Amino acid sequence: MTLPSTSPIVIIGGGVMGASALYHLARRGVNGVLLEKESFFGQGATGRCAGGIRYQFATEINIRLSILSLPMLDRFEEEIGQPIDRRYCGYLFMLTNERDAANFQRNVALQRSLGASTEWLTGDEVRRRIPLVRCDDAIAGTFNERDGLCDPNGVVMGYINAARRLGAKALEDVEAIGIQTANGKVIGVETNRGSISTDAVVNAAGPWSAPLSRTAGIDLPIQPLRRQWLTTTPLPQLPPDFPFVIDFAQSLYFHRESEGLLLGMSNPNEQPGFDQSVDEAFEIVNLEAAAKRMPILERAGLVSQVAGLYEVTPDAHPIIGRVPTLGGYFVVAGFSGHGFMHGPISGLLIAEEILDDKAHTLDITSLRFSRFAEGDLVKEYNVI
Repeated sequence: MTLPSTSPIVIIGGGVMGASALYHLARRGVNGVLLEKESFFGQGATGRCAGGIRYQFATEINIRLSILSLPMLDRFEEEIGQPIDRRYCGYLFMLTNERDAANFQRNVALQRSLGASTEWLTGDEVRRRIPLVRCDDAIAGTFNERDGLCDPNGVVMGYINAARRLGAKALEDVEAIGIQTANGKVIGVETNRGSISTDAVVNAAGPWSAPLSRTAGIDLPIQPLRRQWLTTTPLPQLPPDFPFVIDFAQSLYFHRESEGLLLGMSNPNEQPGFDQSVDEAFEIVNLEAAAKRMPILERAGLVSQVAGLYEVTPDAHPIIGRVPTLGGYFVVAGFSGHGFMHGPISGLLIAEEILDDKAHTLDITSLRFSRFAEGDLVKEYNVI
């Protein structure tokens, strides 16, 4: 597809945020152009995520994002026409210390007050629900049966194809090199295949959003941070209803993937950077911790290894909305590891910011760019 010379809106980034924004703008009659630097859409951070979706967060804004976004995924195949393999396995957070238990008890109360039906579990209830997991030290847990999984590629391509049917353009192998500005406004985007004149740019570049933003003179407090996971050969002992289990204190998680397990663990010593290769040394740490929790893993083989990037902000909340110091510049990035699940609603909200001057489906004032300069931050506790 030929690079257009002009477009009413240019969206940079072909993951879930960019695809959702393109679609929701097209639904409103504004057909922009989306630029993806990879050869296939959704091959950046979205394509390297574990596909988890959950209601279980610690702040009101993140819970409300889930309450709006997850039902959009429930309806996705019906509305968009694309299967996404939505699975309701539930998330089970296993808690092994008093501090986490106290915080999660408050979180469950907040989730329930907003309409998310999360259960509080005793340590014995945790052990009964996941007998294959060695969790003698569990003192409590939480579970929401509507949490689960779906296919990131299906979601991205569903939005891309639906937007194209409405008349929008989505281009692969086009790298945005810089955002062009003049007189305090966006005027275009420079790419490796030429320039596009535009009055509006949406930065949906995820882990790469900060260096892109600097080309427009705007510093985004977003850092890329490597996370990795692996999948195993089949484990016949796994029950069909095995949940997405998270050993919260260790940031260790595993869920059923085909007939085996997908497992991962956050490296507390990981330094910011763009390296997406698998850290083999930490993979051993991950496997040892996982095998202690699930002894059946000692008999499992390795099928695949994946490393990808989180896009981390100081408060683990995204930036959604306009940047007031640069006319026509909008950001939807910085989701700190939970962007995939909030992609559907975030595309709708950024479309409202652009077309209606303010998002109205949800008050996203707390996610404004200026909060960092103002020091108005509320930290998300439930980050894995």
